[in-house]
Amino acid sequence: MQELSTQGEASRIGKVSEPSVGEFVELMKPRVMSLVVFTALTGMLAAPGSIHPVIGVIALLAIAMGAGASGALNMWYDADIDARMARTAARPIPRGRVTGGEALTFGSILAVLSILTLGVLVNWTAGALLALTIGFYLFVYTMWLKRRTPQNIVIGGAAGAFPPMIGWAAVTGSVSVESVLMFLIIFMWTPPHFWALALYRCRDYERAGVPMLPVVAGAEETRRQIWLYSLILVPLAITPVLIGLAGIVYGVVSAVLGAVFLYLAWKVRRITEGREADQAARQLFVFSILYLFLLFAVLLVEHAAARWIT
Repeated sequence: MQELSTQGEASRIGKVSEPSVGEFVELMKPRVMSLVVFTALTGMLAAPGSIHPVIGVIALLAIAMGAGASGALNMWYDADIDARMARTAARPIPRGRVTGGEALTFGSILAVLSILTLGVLVNWTAGALLALTIGFYLFVYTMWLKRRTPQNIVIGGAAGAFPPMIGWAAVTGSVSVESVLMFLIIFMWTPPHFWALALYRCRDYERAGVPMLPVVAGAEETRRQIWLYSLILVPLAITPVLIGLAGIVYGVVSAVLGAVFLYLAWKVRRITEGREADQAARQLFVFSILYLFLLFAVLLVEHAAARWIT
């Protein structure tokens, strides 16, 4: 049915033409992939011990391939939803540039290659975590949660939180409290980040039939949940200093960024009507991206500097 829906959409747009390399790259969600690789690299540098530079590059390439596979498989399954949403209607499958079958084949090959590459050439703990990430994103989030429950982002956010654990495991061959903490920071960041987007894109999700929290529970409950998750996220993001995973620079940056995050989350909670409400949600969404990037950037720089000094 998914394939028929995709082909039907393509026939309305026009005959499917030969896809270009750029369209296959687009299937891989390169912006998401770059964040995955970045957080995985942070996990690698934060891990105790060392990894040969060549093996490290192979690990990052395999993780990037796995992220790309997840993106392609998500676009394959969600092509019908993507065609109904303004934010995603220009993706390759809704535009008729790539067929559902091509996306499925491409994503499946990437998934198998990425897992085997990481498992055989690095270690099987990292390979197993990458397999879990791809499987969780496709089967648990995309196929099961996304269309059935407003908690889709809460539970499904685990898929995007695994990369630093994979990077850590690539170096150590194990999972530790430190890598779980990096996982938890991204996991708790995901709901306020995506719910802020959903607040000002609510009609898009409603039209596509996706039960995001604003669609099912309303904007007021979504604002309350954003505020509650933000109250948990900000102190959690300072915790790496307390367990020795991060230094004083990270602690200061995390506290300042956290204060801004809470201020913007409170604005979302307080401003409930009109264009100002959408603007507040958009501000939080945009800042949340910067927030996560800077947290992991400072953590990465601290550990890179420590390795260079020693």
